[in-house]
Amino acid sequence: MRTVVPRAARGVFGPRFAHSCAAATRSPNRLSKSLGSGSSPNLSLALGTRTGSRGLSSTARRRDDKVDENENYDEYQRKWSTPLAEQLGKAISATGPVPLASFMRMCLTGDMGGYYTGAIEKGRDQFGLKGDFVTSPEISQVFGELIGIWFVAEWLAQGRQKQGVELIEVGPGRGTLMSDVLRTIQKFPAMADSIDAVYMVEASPELRGAQKKLLCGEDAAMTESKVGSHSVCKYMSVPIVWTENIKSIPTSAEKMPFVVAHEFFDALPIHAFECVTVPPTQSIPQDEADRSSPSTKTSQPTLQWRELLVSPTPPESTHETLHTPPSQSRDTPPPDFQLTIAQAATRHSLYLPESSPRYRAIKSGAGPGALIEVCPDASLYASDFAARIGGSAQHPKRKPSGAALILDYGPGDGTVPTNSLRGIRRHRRVSPFAEPGLTDLSADVDFAGIAEAAARASEGIELHGPVEQGTFLQIMGIQERVKALVAAAKARADAGDKEAEGYAADVEKAWKRLVDRGPGGMGKVYKVMAMLPENEGRRRPVGFGGNVSVEE
Repeated sequence: MRTVVPRAARGVFGPRFAHSCAAATRSPNRLSKSLGSGSSPNLSLALGTRTGSRGLSSTARRRDDKVDENENYDEYQRKWSTPLAEQLGKAISATGPVPLASFMRMCLTGDMGGYYTGAIEKGRDQFGLKGDFVTSPEISQVFGELIGIWFVAEWLAQGRQKQGVELIEVGPGRGTLMSDVLRTIQKFPAMADSIDAVYMVEASPELRGAQKKLLCGEDAAMTESKVGSHSVCKYMSVPIVWTENIKSIPTSAEKMPFVVAHEFFDALPIHAFECVTVPPTQSIPQDEADRSSPSTKTSQPTLQWRELLVSPTPPESTHETLHTPPSQSRDTPPPDFQLTIAQAATRHSLYLPESSPRYRAIKSGAGPGALIEVCPDASLYASDFAARIGGSAQHPKRKPSGAALILDYGPGDGTVPTNSLRGIRRHRRVSPFAEPGLTDLSADVDFAGIAEAAARASEGIELHGPVEQGTFLQIMGIQERVKALVAAAKARADAGDKEAEGYAADVEKAWKRLVDRGPGGMGKVYKVMAMLPENEGRRRPVGFGGNVSVEE
């Protein structure tokens, strides 16, 4: 989504979800393993041939890899919109419908054609006006500068630690945000000298290359270690380390980590569930001699969660037959996939919706038809942030230190996101199931879920927010910083710099876009949450109701 800010995400998938003919689900990281209770089809048949509307039945009709002379084999072929779509379609035909999280993971970070890792379009750049979306740091340098100022303010408030400071960014894109943060911190020599390392958590080799060029210089040397790839920052002589996973970053009780996650959580894979009424499985009291599990035998209807799974759309489908919203059907082929609902419980539906009292309350309160989205990866990252800042049983920390800033979009009122998955391509909303690998996928962030996971992971942290991005940026002084930039640009224009006048106009336009609180405006839709060391409520951070303070 990025700067293509969504309306309410209702109705993204068109009409009522179709019911699946299979109850199989799969491991999030393995496309070749069926977790369903039914029998698995022959994988060599399913993956070794092209299947169509008849799925495996069309494959089974082939004998010895030869097509019967009287058989119109073209009927069983279908055109997929991308190579990744074909790969996913064959795998699903073999294993059955897959969890939405598995689909998202493959579409975004799959090795063969993933949106961020596949690079199946030569020279493709997801970011910027020529890409699919523009992020806040790309809109204005002031955004990253204010994030840097926020970290400086926290460093001051927590006692000006002289060494052991770490900067960590997850999902750093092209590196624009970190570049502006480092350029800003450079102006505060005492904090700059306290930084031991900068960590960039990035899965894409192409993006790691772009980040290295921006932060270190095109000709800067790169070395490898068991932690990741290393180079040296061009703004200050500190190492920059790239890792594929935040778990690769060493944890130390002496470190002061400052973490930023900007438009990161929205791209993490989600599971989706619908509450259904399950009819009774027995009509008479259970016999005392019957030792089977009571959870599988009920004499009354029960409420259960059913997982929403991804399956291929019928061949020859059109936007009309799939009821694709008109706004999402321009200039794109019909979706290759659709959501279905599992006919039986999956391992995810048995655990994830029961993992929080918020989800359980929705089932008992809203009842049948209720929808929820759950992001296990978000809980893992939130827990990691919390443990680094506040310590944990596994990694005790005598004195909690550091901070995390999370900037993303999603409900800020504690509600659980529902039906929020969206696709973005060329700055427009498209079906999230069209052109897999070429379409950016994102979903609303459950800020309350992040806070719940973080508080559970560490007793040494506290959460503030979320607050609207417009409010946060204005409190941080965006208007004052823009006035200074505009004044400097006008001075250059008066001195004969013809480009400076246009720059001043661009700066004015950009900051207003970032704080816009109109319907769908970035200043309203985007939220900001802060994670700090526990201080029993004695101090609120800047941007969340507090003032700049210095711990003596």
